[in-house]
Amino acid sequence: MVINITTKIYKKKRFWAGILLAQFLLFYGFSKSKVMISFFENFFEFQKRAHQLLFSWAPFSVGDLIYIILAAFLLYYLITLFKKQRRNNSMIKILIIMNVFYFIYQVFWGMLYFQTPIIQKLSSQEEPNVNKAKKLALIYLEKCRQTRQSVHEDNKGIFIITDLTSIQKEILNQQTKLPSYISDKRAPQILDIKPSLFKNVMNFTGILGYYNPFTAEAQYNSELPHTFIPFTTAHESSHQLGFAREQEANFVGYLIGIHSGNPELKYSTELFTLKSLLRFIAEEDPEFVKNVLHHYSPAMKRDRAYEKSFIFRHQGWLDDFFGFTNNLFLKSNQQEGSVTYSYFIDLLLNYEKI
Repeated sequence: MVINITTKIYKKKRFWAGILLAQFLLFYGFSKSKVMISFFENFFEFQKRAHQLLFSWAPFSVGDLIYIILAAFLLYYLITLFKKQRRNNSMIKILIIMNVFYFIYQVFWGMLYFQTPIIQKLSSQEEPNVNKAKKLALIYLEKCRQTRQSVHEDNKGIFIITDLTSIQKEILNQQTKLPSYISDKRAPQILDIKPSLFKNVMNFTGILGYYNPFTAEAQYNSELPHTFIPFTTAHESSHQLGFAREQEANFVGYLIGIHSGNPELKYSTELFTLKSLLRFIAEEDPEFVKNVLHHYSPAMKRDRAYEKSFIFRHQGWLDDFFGFTNNLFLKSNQQEGSVTYSYFIDLLLNYEKI
């Protein structure tokens, strides 16, 4: 009798482990098929609207709540793994949870990492050129200096957002104006961008925002310096459109913000673009970068100092850990690691005509 029970338990564990392996192989095969990638792209168009209609009404992140519940269950089953009488049952439950969430993740989101890259849609596909990046950096320095004069600041002279809802609505509006040769994705025009429930933890991780593939919600860290928030929101909204790759979401966020009539969104986007260019140039010409930073307007220098102080106050092992895990995640989905992020520069320099 005991032998029969043990055999059944072993078969169950083997079955669910086998299903998980089969899923790995199945979705790997799908990732190599243009037909299947197209199918998942079309399915996402239906899924994103349905999920946003379903969850946008909630004033909090439903996806975050799902993560909390999932984490509680996993923690419970992990603890019971150390109890001999419940070990086998807990292992089976963990395997079932892994199977279910892996399948949902791949169907709802994972396959979108294999869409046609945006770089292939641009008329120019040249290698990044430092000289062009320098010219563009000077242009964006001047843009930032001018736009900074149009926004508000607190009593310490730091940039502040006065109406986040207007920014979010402007992002939805700009989604409908993206160049058709870059994006043929439908913009549902459903406001589903929410502050994360994990903001206190996010402060120490270097994570500015994230997209929840299970609910199609976009989350941002509401405690960030305000210079980060508008562009982060535009970035996460680009994921909601269906741009899975991080640097493509940056580029689409750039297109959303750079053409905006909202000065707060525009300043945040211009500043992100300038900082990205300077990080790229710094490898070749650090003196040029120092000179550009020196020519920041006094207001921009105050914003930069506040950003640096925020980052310094929240550095720690969590930042290192999440940076490492994010790096692995990006590479597992055929993206650059979190250190280089040069694909955005590739897109930017090939898009901009100067």
